[in-house]
Amino acid sequence: MIEIRKSEDRGHADLGWLESYHTFSFASYYDPQHTHFRALRVINEDWIEGGKGFGTHPHENMEIVTYIIEGELEHKDSMGNGSIIRPGELQRMTAGTGVTHSEYNPTNKRTHLLQIWLRPETTGLPPGYEQREFPGLSQANALTLLASRNGINGSLTVHQDVEIHGGRIEPGTPMEYTIASGRHVWIQLIKGELDASGIALNPGDGAAVSNERSITLAATSACEFLLFNLA
Repeated sequence: MIEIRKSEDRGHADLGWLESYHTFSFASYYDPQHTHFRALRVINEDWIEGGKGFGTHPHENMEIVTYIIEGELEHKDSMGNGSIIRPGELQRMTAGTGVTHSEYNPTNKRTHLLQIWLRPETTGLPPGYEQREFPGLSQANALTLLASRNGINGSLTVHQDVEIHGGRIEPGTPMEYTIASGRHVWIQLIKGELDASGIALNPGDGAAVSNERSITLAATSACEFLLFNLA
């Protein structure tokens, strides 16, 4: 079964300096039909104006993953980390027992990103942070493992039974993705047009896949997407 979460049906907030689309219920947006998918709690697609951002604010008991689509984002936190994340990199913050951080666009151009929250398997974890560049994200017709429970194959460590893959597909090169028994997949399309086993996806669309042994991904136009493999 494949269920589509259309881009235009997402929650929307426009604060002037921030425009955000919420795949799942978030802040003042609440949709009882779309509160989460398995351990995946938040997928926010954000555009942050130059020189603007989120002031210092707290989190706890959440795995927070940031994926930059265009531009830059400056991160500072109560663990002493300070960095700038750019396209081709992934950042993971374990909020655990509690952490504060800020996120700003340090440039004069708009920054476009996805911020993802996952419920951890265990609450009360020590706060933690990782950031890494993934050169494989620039390769077409391949999946790059970005994050996993055990940090395998150079991926970031996420404290949940999940794998996060980044993918790019060119037209004419379909990809078959096998799904193990009892697993579920969420696909979030970032750019391009994607056919998921006969179902058309446009930028911002998500696809929840359950009780399927595999899914065929084919690009109508060059695609960029994230694929989550979840328990």
